Amino acid sequence: MRLAFLFPGQGAQAVGMGRALAEAFPEARAVYEEADAALGFPLSRLCWEGPEEELRRTVNAQPALLVHSVAALRLVEKAGIAPQWTAGHSLGEYSACVAAGALEVRDALLLVRRRGELMYEAGLERPGTMAAVLGVDAEAAGRICDRARDIGVVVPANLNAPGQVVISGERKAVEGACRFAAASGAKRVVMLEVSGAFHSPLMESASRALAVELDRAVIRDARCPVISNATAEPAQKAEDIRSALKRQVLGAVLWEGSMRRLIELGAEGFVEIGTGRVLRGLLRSIDKGAGSWNIEDPQTLGAALGELGAQRLSAGSA
Repeated sequence: MRLAFLFPGQGAQAVGMGRALAEAFPEARAVYEEADAALGFPLSRLCWEGPEEELRRTVNAQPALLVHSVAALRLVEKAGIAPQWTAGHSLGEYSACVAAGALEVRDALLLVRRRGELMYEAGLERPGTMAAVLGVDAEAAGRICDRARDIGVVVPANLNAPGQVVISGERKAVEGACRFAAASGAKRVVMLEVSGAFHSPLMESASRALAVELDRAVIRDARCPVISNATAEPAQKAEDIRSALKRQVLGAVLWEGSMRRLIELGAEGFVEIGTGRVLRGLLRSIDKGAGSWNIEDPQTLGAALGELGAQRLSAGSA
């Protein structure tokens, strides 16, 4: 089966994430130990014990989600399963680059920790927010944002699935766009609890500073293509991946387009690796018939490996 590995983004984090894998499998535990050493503080304890408020902070949530994804990925790799493509939602694109061999784990952790810091700081410099708009398509969301631009900056930020778009920008403009959306027949609008207007022009300072970090980072040609959030197209050369990651903070996450592109390319199964199963839900909205699995703990790992026909793994002592 030609598989695409998918990796979740910020918002999926939850206290306890990854603990069961680390307690059951030495390979997963080693990833957490590597992360603690690389970052210089016990990220593992924050993931497993909280507090939740601290885990939700952008600067912590981003490396926490990446390390859980990589811990689960190591077990999938040990079972002999390899992807033909990888993709990740926003932050998850860094996990996808690790899975494709374009980034080392330590480098990815340091990049996403810095990414989180820069995005938080940009949110303080130019405050903003985000809102989910349900029941409108990407074109309608664009028109709604255009109507609200007399109020301030607001743009479509996450084009997740049919009828599920997230908009981002200055609070008054986002609130105005939400009113226009409701008047235009949106089923529901939900203001999100975020520390900034991610994937919008308000992140310009974060984008510039992160580009400097990405220029310094060691990025290699990938073993398999990584689907870029910014273009919904595959990237495999190191410089193409670097360019895609630079564009990501300011640009919209073209998730629906990315999934449709994978289906066009011949993906026959999708494996969501890391915290939660949000991406599987979005996939069902795009293509109800697409085979999918999620792997976040020993139970889902065993179920996925059983269905994919991979070799079984033996758990080690805690």
